[in-house]
Amino acid sequence: MARKSKSNLSELYLEENKDQIYENALAEIQSFELPLGTTLRSVYDDQPNAHQKFMEKLDACIRNHDREIEKMCNFHHQGFVDAITELLKVRADAEKLKVQVTDTNRRLQDAGKEVIAQTEEIIRCRVQQRNITTVVEKLQLCLPVLEMYSKLKEQMSVKRYYSALKTMEQLENLYLPRVSQYRFCQIMIENLPKLREEIKEISMSDLKDFLESIRKHSDRIGETAMKQAQQQKTFSTALQKQHNVNYGRNTPLGRNRILESKNEITLKRTFEDEDEHEEEVLTAQDLVDFSPVYRCLHIYSVLGDGEIFENYYRKQRRKQARLVLQPQSSMHETVEGYRRYFSQIVGFFVVEDHILHVTQGLVTRTYTDELWNMALSKIIAVLRTHSSYCSDPDLVLELKNLIVVFADTLQGYGFPVNRLFDLLFEIRDQYNETLLKKWSGLFRDIFEADNYSPIPVANEEEYRIVISKFPFQDPELDKSFPKKLPMSQSVPQIYMQVKEFIYASLKFSESLHRSSTEIDDMLRKSTNLLLTRTLSSCLQNLIKKPHIGLTELVQIIINTTHLEQACKYLEDFISNITNISQLTVHTARLYGLSTFKDARHAAEGEIYTKLNQKIDEFIQIADYDWTMSESDGRASGYLMDLINFLRSTFQVFTHLPHNNNDHAAMSGKVAQTACMSACQHLSMSLMQMLLDSELKQISMGAIQQFNLDVIQCELFASSEPVPGFQGDTLQLAFIDLRQLLDLFMVWDWSTYLADYGQATSKYLRVNPSTALTLLEKVHRGMKDSSKKNNIFAQFRKNDRDKQKLIETVVKQLRSLVNGMSQHT
Repeated sequence: MARKSKSNLSELYLEENKDQIYENALAEIQSFELPLGTTLRSVYDDQPNAHQKFMEKLDACIRNHDREIEKMCNFHHQGFVDAITELLKVRADAEKLKVQVTDTNRRLQDAGKEVIAQTEEIIRCRVQQRNITTVVEKLQLCLPVLEMYSKLKEQMSVKRYYSALKTMEQLENLYLPRVSQYRFCQIMIENLPKLREEIKEISMSDLKDFLESIRKHSDRIGETAMKQAQQQKTFSTALQKQHNVNYGRNTPLGRNRILESKNEITLKRTFEDEDEHEEEVLTAQDLVDFSPVYRCLHIYSVLGDGEIFENYYRKQRRKQARLVLQPQSSMHETVEGYRRYFSQIVGFFVVEDHILHVTQGLVTRTYTDELWNMALSKIIAVLRTHSSYCSDPDLVLELKNLIVVFADTLQGYGFPVNRLFDLLFEIRDQYNETLLKKWSGLFRDIFEADNYSPIPVANEEEYRIVISKFPFQDPELDKSFPKKLPMSQSVPQIYMQVKEFIYASLKFSESLHRSSTEIDDMLRKSTNLLLTRTLSSCLQNLIKKPHIGLTELVQIIINTTHLEQACKYLEDFISNITNISQLTVHTARLYGLSTFKDARHAAEGEIYTKLNQKIDEFIQIADYDWTMSESDGRASGYLMDLINFLRSTFQVFTHLPHNNNDHAAMSGKVAQTACMSACQHLSMSLMQMLLDSELKQISMGAIQQFNLDVIQCELFASSEPVPGFQGDTLQLAFIDLRQLLDLFMVWDWSTYLADYGQATSKYLRVNPSTALTLLEKVHRGMKDSSKKNNIFAQFRKNDRDKQKLIETVVKQLRSLVNGMSQHT
């Protein structure tokens, strides 16, 4: 029971809750305040049949509203009927009133016609009287206006434009406003802007003539300005030198002797006559008439168009600046092209500086700085491009001097020129490159003209001439004359040209506003480039030339030794020029030592190469009869010629420099290396001749002949062609050949095979593969010989025994070779 009651209560509660939900939904629908979608969703989201109940509720609500509407209509119906009845009664009275009003209006109009006519006549007479009075008054006002306009026309006819503008101003501000309602005044008012435009056009025409004039005179203005700056700089330099002299004498220089008056920078022009030279100081106004620009500026300012005039002037000047900054295509060919280019630019900015100082607002410092920065970027780009075409160092040097004068001139007018001096450092690198190219040609000419023989000195005077050009010092040198100095003519000439290069490089460093330390560093760097790149390249090319023989190579080694010793004198030379001690921490050093050492090494290598090439030439003419039965009993002719050549060649090495112990050791090392290299190459060539794959057979007679040639080689090595070898060091170059030939000459195969691989072996340097190759060729030679010499049977039996022995040795050698290959 309790459960049933609880269930009934919950159902009752739910039913009441649903009724409340439906009531709320109906209220929301009627209020139209909330979206209907949300309200309807709340009804349909409940139970499946809830919408039916909601529709019942909705129908009940509609019926209630219909009943309320019906009640309201029943309540007001009687009042509506009464209002309609009253309105119908009033309509008849309104019709009667309308007829009465119309009749009254007609009778009133007929009575007032005469009064209206008389009133209009009175009004007309009074208007005429008033108009006459007004005309008299207005004529009295118009007469001054007409007089002023006549005055304006007269001023325009005599070109008094400023007075005309003032008259226009009076007309507009004082006279015309009084009579502005008249047509002639409107015509005047319309004509005044036209007159102003006419004045503006006339003044603008004068301004264009002025712009054309300064464009034509820019180069002349710039030329005189640059001359003045150069003269001022020369005067200041001379004054500074005089000051330094007086300071050195402890004599003070009074400051009152130097007057700095820069109220107005003037331009100097020199007029040359036939008998005398006169110098006149000219200002910018003397060269160009600036009155048009002043007049035009004043007129535009009065007209209120000062800003328009400023913009036009600046625009035109910018166009002129672009034209001035545009160089001629052939400017880089002559210095005059550069001078004209700089003169035009200087003239342009001198005019702008003058306009800046004599006018207010036409140009400003900001404008000139902006224009200068634009021009400077263009100038730098032009100079960078055109200077790259210059291959003549003299032209590059003149260009540098022009740039310095150009920069100093514009710096005097307040324009920043630091970027120009930075550009000069780029041009300095290019100048050095042109110098290097020029000196490369000079070095080549010197090397081509040199005879590569020691310098002959007949007397002390000639000796002094040589040492005045080159710092040759040899305390051990005999002072008796005539004699020969160890180096050739190219050495003092090269040394003098290096000094000339330093002088030429120094010329560019002048007037760059750099310290002595920086100049010293620049000179040393450029000299290092000359030595390590230009001179080194010329030496390397000289050494590689085909016509340079062994004698010349030896002389080149001597020359480079003396040039290397002279590098310290070049460093002293630079220090004396710049007054910078070599002990300074940041002072660079010359790298000539490595240059000349590399050249010597290249020359030595070329000596070894040429010797080997010469040996190969002799080897190529060798003509062995590899099938001879017996040797000739003497060495081959080609080999004797080769040995004689080597003997005479190594005698040349006695001329290598040996002024001190180091040089003696060096020369001995070069000679020993050359001799050892030649002997090793000769031994290798002879070995390759025996083992040549195209050589199929060799007779024992040929082996004997070859042995005689090797004996001559050993005799040459033991004769000490170059002093300094210890013991039989040089003979070891032929040890491989000697042991191989001894093995075949003695036919000592049992000893070779028994002692193979032991350190005490008599044939330690004989390789099994080498012995096998040569033995097979000898074997084939014996077979061919036995076929030809088959007269006596006992000889054939001996040959057969020897061939069997050879076959046995060949097998053992092959096993050794195979063992070596497997071991490897």
